[in-house]
Amino acid sequence: MRAVVFEELGGPEVLQVAEVSAPEPGPGQVAVDVAWSGVNFADAKARSVGYRVESFPFRPGLEVSGTVRALGAGVSGLTVGQHVVAMVNGGGYAETVLVPAETTFAVPEALDLRDAAALTTVLATGYALLHEVARLREGETVLIQGAAGGVGTATGQLARAAGAGRVFGIVSKAEKAAYAKDFGYDEVFVGEDFDEQVLRATDGRGVDVALDPVGGESWRRSVASLARYGRAVAFGNASEAAPWQIGFGDLAVRGLSVSGFSILGLGATDPARLRELTERAFREAERAGITVPITAEFPLDQAAAAHELLESRTSMGKLLLRVR
Repeated sequence: MRAVVFEELGGPEVLQVAEVSAPEPGPGQVAVDVAWSGVNFADAKARSVGYRVESFPFRPGLEVSGTVRALGAGVSGLTVGQHVVAMVNGGGYAETVLVPAETTFAVPEALDLRDAAALTTVLATGYALLHEVARLREGETVLIQGAAGGVGTATGQLARAAGAGRVFGIVSKAEKAAYAKDFGYDEVFVGEDFDEQVLRATDGRGVDVALDPVGGESWRRSVASLARYGRAVAFGNASEAAPWQIGFGDLAVRGLSVSGFSILGLGATDPARLRELTERAFREAERAGITVPITAEFPLDQAAAAHELLESRTSMGKLLLRVR
């Protein structure tokens, strides 16, 4: 079978398609014939800086949709031939992958495999950020960095469905602002001074919840955008900036809270909780009619082109690899 691998860190050009043996599932595992694989920024960070890479050669890819090929010992609740989506800890850019049964989910009847691949991880991430970590309450204001991306488009809709009073987004380019407005946002800010724009838009009050996957200066400005008793959640460090520290005094004056979240970390440490959360997120998406736009798809042997587009910071919505 074919799989995308890299044997050294570097630019998109290090991604190569190799012929490898098709895997057989062990206890608690499911072999899935992949139809679609999601392209995520964490994949690009693995390739460029070794994020979560333990050894070479390494196969990127954190989410797939496809058909169950075989079941390992002890797996129940799934059947051969069933359509599923799965979250994996690498290896998703391949024709067949081994996935833990605990993080493999039947595709809801309303979704095809293409939409399921685009929706699963971003939907679970956005739902966890709003409901589990930030504890969003009806009527509160929300600020979401990366509003035009996969997580951003899903989370804007989730915030609106949860009864947020106002939903603000942040993007890097004006054309992204116009695009993001269709996904639950009242207003989308452009530029590095977004904290000042937020304060003007809220008459100096700030927002109740700020969600930030960028880190660095963006994270500092997200915290500066908070209202009294506001909560900021970091869920990535796309800027690759050094860890930011904040003191008790900086938080105590306005009663602020800061926290972090990783969907990969949840899957690795508490897969049962991830399953429960993902199932709730799917139910909410079905109830509220939430969709994630797929703006580009590439065949498996053009994974490098997908990474180039992702890292250009011009892409919007969700990117997919078409495997079968």
